[in-house]
Amino acid sequence: MKKYVLVGTGWRGTMAYLEPMVKEYSDCAELLAVCDPNTSRAKYVTEYIGKPGLPVYTDFDQMLAEQKPDVAIVTTRDYAHEKYIIKALEFGCDVISEKPLTTTAEMAARIIETEKRTGHKVTVTFNCRFMPFYVRIKELVSSGIVGDVLSVHLEWLLDTSHGADYFRRWHSIRENSGSLLIHKSTHHFDLVNWIIDDEPVKVNAFGTRRFYGDDRRPHGDKCRDCAQKHTCEFFIDIDKEEQGMLAKMYKDHEHVDGYVRDRCLFADVIDIEDSVSVNVKYSKGAVMSYSLTAHSPYECMKLVINGTKGRLEGDTAFGKETLKFYNRDGECINFDRTRVKQRPGGHGGSDPALRDNLFRGYTEDPLHQMADTRAGSMSIGIGIAANKSMAEDRAVYVGEFLGEFYPEINKK
Repeated sequence: MKKYVLVGTGWRGTMAYLEPMVKEYSDCAELLAVCDPNTSRAKYVTEYIGKPGLPVYTDFDQMLAEQKPDVAIVTTRDYAHEKYIIKALEFGCDVISEKPLTTTAEMAARIIETEKRTGHKVTVTFNCRFMPFYVRIKELVSSGIVGDVLSVHLEWLLDTSHGADYFRRWHSIRENSGSLLIHKSTHHFDLVNWIIDDEPVKVNAFGTRRFYGDDRRPHGDKCRDCAQKHTCEFFIDIDKEEQGMLAKMYKDHEHVDGYVRDRCLFADVIDIEDSVSVNVKYSKGAVMSYSLTAHSPYECMKLVINGTKGRLEGDTAFGKETLKFYNRDGECINFDRTRVKQRPGGHGGSDPALRDNLFRGYTEDPLHQMADTRAGSMSIGIGIAANKSMAEDRAVYVGEFLGEFYPEINKK
């Protein structure tokens, strides 16, 4: 029986870890306490998960000292991951960190150094590695069906429900999230790194923000008080039942820290891109073209892997997964996805599959689905290099900031 604490009692921390730990993993995982500067929300969360007497802390160090956990789970805003990961490692805990590992090169370096020095382990939770569709793609590429990977094309489209929501929240401020290239694209970069079993070397990127933010239309500070709410296509009523627990988890506690969950999408504080284009060169020679659109009319992932033996195409448009392979003889093989059973639970069943490995442990990991600090560093490495590329108008080598720890990627 391992003992756990968690810092960051927002939606992800509560729904993906706290509630399941109490309701599904109480036989192998004991939740000792939670930590959050917003004690009002934290206390509500402990009641929601059925643990009203659970200790709530605002001081992470105090929680570690008094509770003496085996593992600390970090689900705070992205920029704060580094602080809590390092404190937990130095105290003697292993760490489970939500993606992304952190947001800057300097923070990543401190995490890597601390993990090596303390001998304790950081696991980064990339739930996409457990989604059946991507597992199937990983299996096919690992089988050698495409041969040596030559190039990858990845287009990720977020619609104006999913994509827009990032611009209502703390994610839209670069200092908090490192931009969508760190917070969101870390999933996508990790998928490619994992599927083709390679690591990035060189990155070039461009990005714009022309749909959200920039005060480009009349608006209020938040949806609920906005004079345009009856005509704005992006208006959300945070108090309506279909918004789930947003009011109970955020609005009812915003008096403590001022965090507004229904902030306007066109606020002038937004400083991240809503469209990005990234090129990546990998250590084994493959190249990737990647684009992220956060304002698409529909939601979709389009992935192409070109290899010496053919071309693998994956598509998730309009709720239908299609997977095709074209060989060098002009034949097309359709991999039927209609009979794939999705496991109940968040993100197409990937969250429970990931949690099983986290809390119940695993003895075999043939597809290397559990991600460590190196994997977490390589995924944000592309995002960090892309941000640097845009800021400095040049191609950036990932080895400029990770090469000290992973010298293999310095090979050009």
